[in-house]
Amino acid sequence: MSTLVIVESPTKAKTIRNYLPSGYRVEASMGHVRDLPRTASEIPAAVKGEKWSSLGVNVQSDFEPLYVVPKDKKKIVKELKEALKNSDELVLATDEDREGESISWHLLQLLKPKVPTKRMVFHEITDEAIKAALTNCREVDQRLVRAQETRRILDRLVGYTLSPLLWKKIAPSLSAGRVQSVAVRLLVKRERERRAFRQGSYWDLKAALSKDKSSFESRLVTLADKRLATGNDFDENTGQIIAGRDVVLLNEEETLALQARLTDKTWSVAGVDERPSTRKPAPPFITSTLQQEANRKLRLSARETMRVAQSLYEKGFITYMRTDSVNLSQQAIAAARSCVEDLYGKNYLSPEPRQYKTKSKGAQEAHEAIRPAGQTFRTPKETDLQGAESKLYDLIWKRTVATQMAEARQTHITVHLEVEDAGFRSTGKRIDFPGFFRAYVEGSDDPDAALDDQEVLLPSLKQGDTPECTELSPIGHETQPPARFTEASLVKMLEKEGIGRPSTYASVIGTIIDRGYAQRQANALVPTFTAFAVTALLEQHFPDLVDLSFTARMERRLDGISTGEVEWLPYLSDFYLGDEGLETLVKTRQDQIDPGEARTIDLDNLEAKVRIGRFGPYIETEHEEKPVKASLPKDMTPADLTPEQIEQLLKQKLEGPEKLGFHPEKGEPIYILLGAYGPYVQLGDVTEENKKPKRASLPKGVAMESVTLDMAVELLSLPRLLGQHPDTGCKVQVGLGRFGPYVVHDQGKEGKDYRSLKKEDNLFTISFERALELLAMPKGTRGRRGTKKALKELGSHPEDEAPVNVYDGPYGPYIKHNKTNVSLPEGKKVEDVTLEMALPLLAEKASTKGKKKTSRAKSTTKKKTTKKTTAKKTTTKKTAAKKTTAKKTTKS
Repeated sequence: MSTLVIVESPTKAKTIRNYLPSGYRVEASMGHVRDLPRTASEIPAAVKGEKWSSLGVNVQSDFEPLYVVPKDKKKIVKELKEALKNSDELVLATDEDREGESISWHLLQLLKPKVPTKRMVFHEITDEAIKAALTNCREVDQRLVRAQETRRILDRLVGYTLSPLLWKKIAPSLSAGRVQSVAVRLLVKRERERRAFRQGSYWDLKAALSKDKSSFESRLVTLADKRLATGNDFDENTGQIIAGRDVVLLNEEETLALQARLTDKTWSVAGVDERPSTRKPAPPFITSTLQQEANRKLRLSARETMRVAQSLYEKGFITYMRTDSVNLSQQAIAAARSCVEDLYGKNYLSPEPRQYKTKSKGAQEAHEAIRPAGQTFRTPKETDLQGAESKLYDLIWKRTVATQMAEARQTHITVHLEVEDAGFRSTGKRIDFPGFFRAYVEGSDDPDAALDDQEVLLPSLKQGDTPECTELSPIGHETQPPARFTEASLVKMLEKEGIGRPSTYASVIGTIIDRGYAQRQANALVPTFTAFAVTALLEQHFPDLVDLSFTARMERRLDGISTGEVEWLPYLSDFYLGDEGLETLVKTRQDQIDPGEARTIDLDNLEAKVRIGRFGPYIETEHEEKPVKASLPKDMTPADLTPEQIEQLLKQKLEGPEKLGFHPEKGEPIYILLGAYGPYVQLGDVTEENKKPKRASLPKGVAMESVTLDMAVELLSLPRLLGQHPDTGCKVQVGLGRFGPYVVHDQGKEGKDYRSLKKEDNLFTISFERALELLAMPKGTRGRRGTKKALKELGSHPEDEAPVNVYDGPYGPYIKHNKTNVSLPEGKKVEDVTLEMALPLLAEKASTKGKKKTSRAKSTTKKKTTKKTTAKKTTTKKTAAKKTTAKKTTKS
């Protein structure tokens, strides 16, 4: 008897094959085999004339979805059908969540099996789990399928109905989404709060005290029995103390006077409070908390975290990574407790097995938390994992093991001190028993270091003691605006509010960045001008769609469909076709939305208007009753734009660039300008003969007003030759690029080898020896051009043994072999790509490149001949257009 087992990816197929009996054939569907049409070319000719065809959903016929097999999946479907012909049984072993259930259902619809069919689900890919799953197969759960289909239809209706409106009213290539638009609004609201924030300042005193040769610090907290003001006492909208707060607000002068008055006075301990406390370990990881911790500790994006976790799951290292449940199986608890006893000893084991309860009402995606796979947990050192996979597995292992460890016991100590009428306070913390801290401290990458950081030890003090004050320092403080969202905090907020599913957060955040709604600055997500414009339009005309509570209710109803509590068709009909439905709202509102207003962004304290234009954001103002426009730098966000920068841009537009002086050797003028990629210096004027004068960007952190003529000359001397490489005889240079200072080994046809300068290296004084030292270092995980880290290493090319890897590019992932790059086929995920799949794609691309070169060579003469004629025609058209315009003006 032959059984065909279908999973999603080749990696999963390879792993699961090891645990199945003989007679089982495992094939991969490569993800979804059917979906709603993504492009006009995928819409079948029979329905292309229908109004609803562009939606891919027949809204007039019970919201019937139009499913198509994408072009890149037709071969896979054909292969699966052939495999099924030689099988006596079909087992659908796709992932256990709604997405996996949907893939299984689509496979049934396409393959139409005439043999017995089973649905097999498992939470981890281990020998025991696969054997257990084989004996507990079931049918496809139609309610889960319907819930997933409704969610897919709803997302399509929102995206495909609103996005065209945004293209018309704001800019092309924009997108709206049920979860995406709410997430963008959260970023924009936080940035508005930061722009409206008004800073307040306050002062206090910090004392350095000593007792029995032990030193400790203390802070001023009261003066004349009245509490001293802190940051929490300020109104963030005014920068003033909140009305009604009875506090003492000290300025610098008053603080200095108080310092002088208290100097050399006697200090005494007024009281000591000790408060014992215990801390329990955090629950095991679910999808959202894994994304948050990986972002905080490992600086991985949500998208990268899910990609790495998917790989770990498919290789059999961890359990399924899309889950809302914090439950641990008895097997997992036993494995974790065994690790604790072996590695840390019995006294670090929790007295009883610890289980956690899932708080999320909609937690239905899976049955267990994310944990190491198997009946026994391999320690991170026992795996052969490397790079991000090793780090993420280490994080999951520690978090899981910590759940079965004893609570940490601590004592919080507060010492109250007095000196004349001033009250000071010292706080300390003693770890009496580290417990689970030995394995894992949330938010810290190194538990041992975290233990040291958590303890603040004070000398033994009692009431009446008189410690000596060795130093008394005035300290000024300024209140800080609300922190921007990071990927971690945005995921936490979305989950808290019940917006979307944690399994989709990675793709949502990825889309927000890819579509230009936010930029990453350090670890923060900073909204762009486009995000401000789109959010303002949606808030004004479609407020429900960006309202947190409305979207959360929508999520609960979608969950209700999966349990049978909510009927899917009446819900969709009301949402889209009802009196206040989306289709109705778009039809009535689209004529009310003025594109000029929609493209204008209202920012406080700026006289100039900021607009979204065809080539990006720009500012516009009036000068001598005429409009003046100036483009904004591409990377500039609303957070960066100040009245001073606007003044600089407009001055540059009206008066020309600021001249720093003349080059000492060349005699040409040197200007400083603000351009599309930020401030830069320029040597000489733009003329017919010199259309591209030499330019150099300013180093990061250098303000335009601080640039001198000497600095500009140095910048314009880059790239600077340091010497010839001893191994190749090729040039070694130092330069400044868009991503910072670098050294480069230019090997001509062999390519250029780059290394970023370290913090301690100076761009203008770095030596040749130091440059060689940097070039000898391994390439960084993130760098410019040739230093980019592969998303996936596929292996060596059979012809030349050169590596074949998958990289992340500006237009999505691509396969690279030497100088040949080819995009991933549509619908393919990075984890699905194999060397066998990549080789024919690279061969086809290489042959096409050869044809293009031949074609170019043949057509060179023809192009040269036709160029003049084309130019003449263009000139004639322009002249005619000008004349027509002039005539119309005269008539009017």
